[in-house]
Amino acid sequence: MPDQSPAALIQKQLDAYNARDIEAWLATYAPDAEHYTLHGERFARGHGEMRSRMMTRFSEPDLEARLMNRTVMGSIVVDLELVTRNFPEGRGTIEMLCVYETRDGLIQKASFATGQITLAQN
Repeated sequence: MPDQSPAALIQKQLDAYNARDIEAWLATYAPDAEHYTLHGERFARGHGEMRSRMMTRFSEPDLEARLMNRTVMGSIVVDLELVTRNFPEGRGTIEMLCVYETRDGLIQKASFATGQITLAQN
């Protein structure tokens, strides 16, 4: 993947997320990649922790991330996404700001900020 642009790499990651393909999703990350809350604590490091966390997420029947906006500055990619999820309170959406740091064709670090949950009206 070293010849892949940062934007193409992040799109590949988003496509794997929406396909719920854990192997393709992990393949976009460095083996020791880290996930953080934006300006906060680390909540996953490495493929093992990331796999465990995402397998739970990938089991949600309505999971889908829709790209609203993408900004690329060199090796940094910032996505604004609207994510549909199955929350304990029911199906809904949440805005996510995702900041990806890439190097050598892989995601090295990702930080996430979440907005408020909006539950679907039935």
